[in-house]
Amino acid sequence: MRPATALLLASTMLAATPAFAQTAAPAADAAPDEATIVVFGRGETRQVQEIKAQEIVVLTPGTNPLKAIEKLPSVNFQSADPFGNYEWSQRVTIRSFNQNQLGFTFDGIPLGDMSYGNHNGLHITRAISSENIGSVRVSQGAGSLGTQATGNLGGTVETFSADPTGEMGAQGNLTYGSNDTVRAFARLNLGTRDGVRGYVSYGYGSTDKYKGQGKQDQHMGNAKVIVPIGEAKIDGWLSYSDRREQDYQDMSMGMINRLGWDWDNTFPDYARAIDYASRLNDVDLVSNSGGSPFPDGRFDYSGASVATGQTYPGNVTSADDAYYDAAGLRKDWLGAIGLNTPLGEMATLNLKGYYHNNSGMGLWATPYVPSPNGVPMSVRTTEYKMDRIGAFGSVDFTIGSQNLNVGAWYENNKFNQARRFYAFSSRTEPGLSFRDYPKNPFFTQWEFDFTTDTFQYHVQDKIDLGMVTINLGWKGFSVTNKAEAVVQASFPQGKIKAQDWFQPTAGFVVKVSPDAEVFGGFSQSTRAFASATTTGPFSTNQAGFDAIRNNLKPEESDTYELGLRYNTPVFSGTLGAYLVNFRNRLLAVQVGSAIQGNPSALQNVGGVRSVGVEAAGDLKLGGGFSLYASYSYTDATYRDDVLNGNGDLVAAIKDKTVVDSPKHMARGEFNFDDGQRFFRVGLNYMSRRYYSYTNDASVPGRLIVDASLGYRFTDKVEVQLNATNLFDKRYVGTIGSGGFGNSGDAQTLLVGAPQQFFATLKAGF
Repeated sequence: MRPATALLLASTMLAATPAFAQTAAPAADAAPDEATIVVFGRGETRQVQEIKAQEIVVLTPGTNPLKAIEKLPSVNFQSADPFGNYEWSQRVTIRSFNQNQLGFTFDGIPLGDMSYGNHNGLHITRAISSENIGSVRVSQGAGSLGTQATGNLGGTVETFSADPTGEMGAQGNLTYGSNDTVRAFARLNLGTRDGVRGYVSYGYGSTDKYKGQGKQDQHMGNAKVIVPIGEAKIDGWLSYSDRREQDYQDMSMGMINRLGWDWDNTFPDYARAIDYASRLNDVDLVSNSGGSPFPDGRFDYSGASVATGQTYPGNVTSADDAYYDAAGLRKDWLGAIGLNTPLGEMATLNLKGYYHNNSGMGLWATPYVPSPNGVPMSVRTTEYKMDRIGAFGSVDFTIGSQNLNVGAWYENNKFNQARRFYAFSSRTEPGLSFRDYPKNPFFTQWEFDFTTDTFQYHVQDKIDLGMVTINLGWKGFSVTNKAEAVVQASFPQGKIKAQDWFQPTAGFVVKVSPDAEVFGGFSQSTRAFASATTTGPFSTNQAGFDAIRNNLKPEESDTYELGLRYNTPVFSGTLGAYLVNFRNRLLAVQVGSAIQGNPSALQNVGGVRSVGVEAAGDLKLGGGFSLYASYSYTDATYRDDVLNGNGDLVAAIKDKTVVDSPKHMARGEFNFDDGQRFFRVGLNYMSRRYYSYTNDASVPGRLIVDASLGYRFTDKVEVQLNATNLFDKRYVGTIGSGGFGNSGDAQTLLVGAPQQFFATLKAGF
């Protein structure tokens, strides 16, 4: 029997369990006919939806909460693993805006752009265990004025931790599944008679790669406490994460066709990696653009002669087809303390301070730089150290029909980034593991200290006129980025600032009936610059930086929305349309004419226009059954061709579709939960996606089916089964892992995970 058939049969058997099994008490978080798939933002003047905890816990334990929000309209989430946790592959776009153009927070704490080499935050999966999440809130527009983010051009994703209940008890989960996946989670809940309550938890998850060999695992600790003091409340959060993940090989469509879907890095076959690297260094560097990082030309084989005949064995055509190994290592501490207190009878004060410390590195076995001992490859790292400290707060005033909110946020971020090389031991023994932090580099190519100071404020007035609610306000920020060289190489040092003190927003909600409302609005948002050598204005050389530092404009967006919401006990839904004008798009192009020999640097290359329609609905069928569906249509196109500083055409992309922006996305779910038995079947459709700016390279659309089912023996004990990619669809998951090119196939794709199955036992007391 095929596993997919077995899971569907098991679902039928659970639904047919004899009636006597229904005498057990229903679980508190899954009451039949009351569970809501998505909470639509009633009373909001913009498109907003919220996913509650019960929608996250029904997924495989340890799943990225961003995977839970992919059911929402206009949200495109991609990853190469079944959990959505593999950071090199994890991508989320909203209304065609990519991840570093969105805002992310956790309990209000800024997470930065959550990119792989994050220079100003950390990924949500390193901030909180999925079992401790209370809700995730998505704003597809520019988001709330009070969001602690300076990059939310196209939306915000706010994650909130669950509050402790105050009841003494404990919970434990144990998961096992495909590829020797093991996840264990335990939480101790605490409470005292004077109202102090909290919890502390520990989680460990480990999985083998589903192709090739390697391991991805994480240790995670969370603690939360709430202390009431009269009418005031103090809350605290502390988390620790140690994540280590070995990478999958980046692919191109040509590689998939030539080498197959299951092709991967050579690890642990060290001899094969040495063979590929030796062939590259001996005969083929004339056609290789990798070059040498050494300014004095050491180990630069670009003058080698090319041999004739077959260079690599089998269908391999270059050393880039298969590296030996690669990995991402990250350690994080995150702590925060907050205060909520009334100020008289008409005002409330909220304050929170936070600290984040990160250390980590990305490792790659590069065949382009030999080790000094003659091994034809070395380990290249990009290393990160981060210390962020910040505070934010707001005051709410209620004066008659008006609610006025005024707030501010400040952060000082010290970020160190370096590129280093480490030697393999010999041609027969690597002498190091990609799951451990290497020591004793033989070369530091560059190292920089970055300091980013951020100040943001906002003012918002919500006016309740009964049938009509009006929302008016603005925010402003000043962000200063400073780079200082420790080991300079070719990258620049200096200072650049993004400042926009007035980013307005206006919106309205009209209650046309007790169940229906019309909403609409406008918002303008500006994105600050990045402080890193691997992205942003500091990714050029000194001449290039000096040429742009005084005239580079930050990216900006204007968002217009209009929609309808409808909410009854049986059906809740939303229908909306939007127009987004995105201007001052930044792209690395050559500064000045080619004959000047100037470097590539960030340039403002024009705009993007996005027009779209979004629809979603949740229908209660009775008897514990429900249906959810969403659909979004996005027409996002570049408005200008890309020209260099001399006005010459670089890429003819005007009217081309934005990369990684599918025109059609549709999601559907069929759910059943009677308080004891539950199951869910989810469908996820996405149309064609382009990964070249000229739209000559793309991956086809795909339909993925996931499923879960479970049985609650009591309100404390349950078993849950999950299947991802139920029908084992072969498809490309992530696109753009290595960036996007103007045209042609590129090694920038990651294959989606095949069919996977997981079983979880949950118990508490």
